[in-house]
Amino acid sequence: MNPFIQEQLLMTRRQLLGKTSKGIGVAALAGLLKADATSTGGLPDFPNFPAKAKRVIYLHQSGAPSQIDLFDYKPKLADLSGTELPDSVRQGQRITGMTSGQNALPIAPSMFKFSPAGKNGMQMSELLPYTAKIADDITLVKTVNTDAINHDPAITFIQTGFVQPGRPSFGAWVSYGLGSENHNLPSFVVLLSQANALNRDQPLFTRLWSSGFLPSKYQGVRFRASGDPVLFLANPEGVDADDRRAMLDSLSELNHITEEKYGDPEISARISQYEMAYRMQTSVPELTDLSKEPESTFELYGPDSKKPGTYAANCLMARRLAERGVRFIQLYHRGWDQHNDLPRDLALQCKGTDQASAALVQDLKQRGLLDDTLVIWGGEFGRTVYCQGHLTKENYGRDHHPRCFSMWFAGGGMKRGFSLGETDDYSYNPVSDPVPIHDIQATILRCLGVDHKRLTYKFQGRHFRLTDVSGNVNEKILA
Repeated sequence: MNPFIQEQLLMTRRQLLGKTSKGIGVAALAGLLKADATSTGGLPDFPNFPAKAKRVIYLHQSGAPSQIDLFDYKPKLADLSGTELPDSVRQGQRITGMTSGQNALPIAPSMFKFSPAGKNGMQMSELLPYTAKIADDITLVKTVNTDAINHDPAITFIQTGFVQPGRPSFGAWVSYGLGSENHNLPSFVVLLSQANALNRDQPLFTRLWSSGFLPSKYQGVRFRASGDPVLFLANPEGVDADDRRAMLDSLSELNHITEEKYGDPEISARISQYEMAYRMQTSVPELTDLSKEPESTFELYGPDSKKPGTYAANCLMARRLAERGVRFIQLYHRGWDQHNDLPRDLALQCKGTDQASAALVQDLKQRGLLDDTLVIWGGEFGRTVYCQGHLTKENYGRDHHPRCFSMWFAGGGMKRGFSLGETDDYSYNPVSDPVPIHDIQATILRCLGVDHKRLTYKFQGRHFRLTDVSGNVNEKILA
């Protein structure tokens, strides 16, 4: 085959337009790329509205915390312990294969005490004494609901807006639309911490912070707890900064030659990623050096904040990243999947996370950062009112429950000391103000000054967006 014809067959539409970048080719390529976000400014005309939040810290509690035992107080369940979940409540809704074969679905009231917190009397579990202290700073939404009933599709849905893998993550969309405030750090950073519970964790996949079909420079950069904070960032032995600079300059020249030949924006993304990595060689060591933090900071976040990789240490790192203008900080904490031994493992999880979550909000507030930083806390779905396995007075487990669960938000344009939504007496169905996942996503983007319908990217002939073909901003929770 003629080499030229073979080359044309291998081209994508985008590469072809880039290669023929004259006249209509220039206009077509510009429209297709949508004036790709720069390292500072983001897309043209973004943000679309005055932004209340400049950045997001998303504390994702992987595995699904039990709303009944933490936020959704249901005192009437005490008299129904062990009785069957009424058909009138379940309404034929599907349940997972883990409990569908049980002979009974017995009601399991929470064994934990609740008490009012804050000026508005927001009910909080005894497992969350520190979160109770910031009740006046948060918005609690008790009626979030999702389409997925199992972990992988549910976490994929809340992180990407779609239950199937392949879409860009929330942080990638924000990075693409708004760019970064810091030339020396990625606009999207990911932190992981392991369970405090004893039972096995749910797995987390790197695609949860991928850029999907967006250019790869918008994917999340994971910071590790041990060794080099970012892989492949340090120079090899015998290579100094001057050598690295010379190598990158030569590599950049070669990449630009290839970019001019093919017009592939992924080559441009690769060039910018190399440059970012070079700048991070200086910025990351400074970022991760906690030696200048006062002892009062570690006391605020708790003793675990001195142990790299713990939830508390990652919350402190999230504050440091926010201070430096990182746009989207995603923290994943594993271990909330309590199908059995819930009283034990839920208590362990809360002991390992409650103080640091509240400390992050307090720390941002005292530094004047809470007003323009949106903090999000929540899992991928909730837990059932009925027991999975054998119910006793001292022990119970709970299965997955997508119909209603609780999330809280702080700062960044959200109301403070406010609770939205009510569920039925079984914490099974929303009674008022149901909030779907796409509404959560649309509302978060609105806090960032973004119209969720305008944050789109054309791929395979369709304009995709985080909220797919739905989503409404929930004005009730906005300040």
